[in-house]
Amino acid sequence: MSDTLIALVPSGPQASRSDLATIGFGLAVAGKLGGACDVLVLGPHGGAATNRPVQGVRRFFVADHPDLAHPTGEALAAAIAYVAKAGRYRLIGGVANTTARDSFPRVAARLGAPMVSDVVAFRSADPEKLCFTKPCFSGNLLAEVEAAGPTVVAACRPSAFEPPSASDAATIENAALPERLAHSRKKFVEAQRTELSRPELTEANTIVSGGRGTKGDFKLIEQLADLLGAAVGASRAVVDAGWMPNDFQVGQTGKVVAPKLYIACGLSGAIQHLAGMRNSKTIVAINKDSGAPIFEVADYGLVADLFEAIPQLIAAIQKGRK
Repeated sequence: MSDTLIALVPSGPQASRSDLATIGFGLAVAGKLGGACDVLVLGPHGGAATNRPVQGVRRFFVADHPDLAHPTGEALAAAIAYVAKAGRYRLIGGVANTTARDSFPRVAARLGAPMVSDVVAFRSADPEKLCFTKPCFSGNLLAEVEAAGPTVVAACRPSAFEPPSASDAATIENAALPERLAHSRKKFVEAQRTELSRPELTEANTIVSGGRGTKGDFKLIEQLADLLGAAVGASRAVVDAGWMPNDFQVGQTGKVVAPKLYIACGLSGAIQHLAGMRNSKTIVAINKDSGAPIFEVADYGLVADLFEAIPQLIAAIQKGRK
């Protein structure tokens, strides 16, 4: 048992960067274990990942089942565990997001396996134990976690892994599943989603985030984001104040991002927020408080009032593009 199974639940008709980076995690594990990597694609967009064949993947399993039309944590766990048992995999992997937080503990319970979350690196300690690196204490420390057993369940942070190269072809199979996955007394009622006109936070190359210093006025943040083709983010203080929806929150209790450019405006940089964006390639901070913690991680810092600095920045960008 040295093979790896990566379980994905695509959110759209195309595999996202997070999906592909998670496959990259699976390939890295399989390479060190000396086994193969298979990918199980679930949910209403089950064919998404197969639209972009990935180099190194042995085969894609497409889970086509009525109970996965509106996937719940219970139905996903039942499907993943069923395929995992049939293939006798060493590692069951996925992306550390809200869907995995609901389904993967159930998978671990069904398999009687240990689970590790928020994985940022992997190394095999020995054939009996798998060793993972994960952040702790809001990302200030890295913990080495060993998981023993014939099967291990792990959810990775996709920002820590690179998407694999594309391939010309892939082996695609329908996954064999039981007749029922969801509980007979449960039914799907509705899904409430925030429709975005800008890039999704975890997929964006550029993010413009606002904090308490915006005083709830995100017009300038949105103007700058639109000019840069960026996503809009927010701190927990902003979300808790009701100024922006929860979907925009970046941080330990929000979304973990690692864009090429992260612009923090009026955002002090509390430790919980830094845990969600400190892996960004370039960090720019605009804050009128010179002692704000955000300046400790920023590559470029500007001590200024965002309501004065952002209009000047917008004007300079527009002038440079003429």
